[in-house]
Amino acid sequence: MKTYVFRVELEQDEDGRWGAEVPSLPGCATWGHTKDQALEALSEATQAYLDVLSEKGWPLPEEAEEEIRIISSSDVVTATL
Repeated sequence: MKTYVFRVELEQDEDGRWGAEVPSLPGCATWGHTKDQALEALSEATQAYLDVLSEKGWPLPEEAEEEIRIISSSDVVTATL
């Protein structure tokens, strides 16, 4: 299994909501009432984006190929408090 690391852009709107996007994946953008909600929604949207690409046999967009880092899942440690 591979883990892809994408650059994310976050911005808070005037109404207080947060917008989040992965610039190298066209159309992969979400929002949330908090920064954490926006990032969680973006994580789900990014996974769905990659799932569709995989199902269709399509490659990652060229911009993504140039920007992403791929690391093996054995190199990733996660923890929840």
